[in-house]
Amino acid sequence: MNQFVCMNWGTVYGADYVNRLYSMIARNTQYPFRLVCYTDSRVGIRSEVECFDCPEVDIPSPKRNRGWRKLALWANELPSLSGTVLFLDLDIVITGGLDDFFTYRPSADFCVIQNWTHPDRLIGNTSAYRFTVGSHPEILNRFLDDFRSVLEKYPNSQTYISSCLEKSIEFWPSEWCRSFKRHCVPRGVTRWFREPLLPVGARLVAFPGRPNPHEALDGRWPAPWYKRVYKHVRPAEWIQQHWR
Repeated sequence: MNQFVCMNWGTVYGADYVNRLYSMIARNTQYPFRLVCYTDSRVGIRSEVECFDCPEVDIPSPKRNRGWRKLALWANELPSLSGTVLFLDLDIVITGGLDDFFTYRPSADFCVIQNWTHPDRLIGNTSAYRFTVGSHPEILNRFLDDFRSVLEKYPNSQTYISSCLEKSIEFWPSEWCRSFKRHCVPRGVTRWFREPLLPVGARLVAFPGRPNPHEALDGRWPAPWYKRVYKHVRPAEWIQQHWR
């Protein structure tokens, strides 16, 4: 059985994002699967999703409830999870088959998206990554032991994880995982006239930052007024087909 895990806390993403993630997985796998969601609210989440309390990282606010909280997945044990797991962020749109994510380079310790902003460096984008539960508890332990030094050295959790695992990091084929802003939105002024397109061969599209999928579907890119000249997007109609 293929195992997927996601995390949801706070109010940025509602239960509808979790439910859509389950539906997208179900349409894009040929094998039995389970989706485990670590969350601080089960309200509205469909019954097929296995919900457990969202683990925390014991550091001061506001960092404890930002992306650094995902480091809790590197604990020695996780509720109801063991073995190989594919983590998926909620702000993605799945557009193709997922089964290959479990069989690609099966002996790899850590498979992740190559960060699009630094293609020349061993940095992963953790919108989608495969790992083994309990394989590297030192990632979390080091952070908790000296989080101030880690926060000072690394701008976000994915650069920290990548540094810890740089000797064993493997990247998915580049065409599988695409960035909405980098690979879908037309360049320059053409984004005012052309709809964002789904790249050929994409299995999932990630939406780091803004817009989120529901905003891109409507053609909205929330930004200060002085940035709206270049932070503009037309409605991406293909999102409606896949993000449901």
